[in-house]
Amino acid sequence: MNSTDLERYNFLYEQHLTNLKLQGKRPATIDAYSRAVRRITAHFDRVPDTLTTADLKQFFAALIQTHSWSTIKLDRNGLQFVYRYTALLRNSMELNQEPTI
Repeated sequence: MNSTDLERYNFLYEQHLTNLKLQGKRPATIDAYSRAVRRITAHFDRVPDTLTTADLKQFFAALIQTHSWSTIKLDRNGLQFVYRYTALLRNSMELNQEPTI
């Protein structure tokens, strides 16, 4: 990830944490949902809001091979949350369609 993407990722990640807290999520949920964002970012070395539906399918197909179903469900829920409440607002606050997970 280049420095511009890293800066955008850090901004989105902080917004994600803020949104989780504003929704009253428990600390364990915040930790799990945030881990999902970090895991997919590390997997692709890209900001999550740039991923396609095909990228997400590939990620979850790989995750099934190495993680429990509870982890997979937590990652899915965490990524749905970030797309629904954080990543939809990008490129100068333009709304973008949420990818299907």
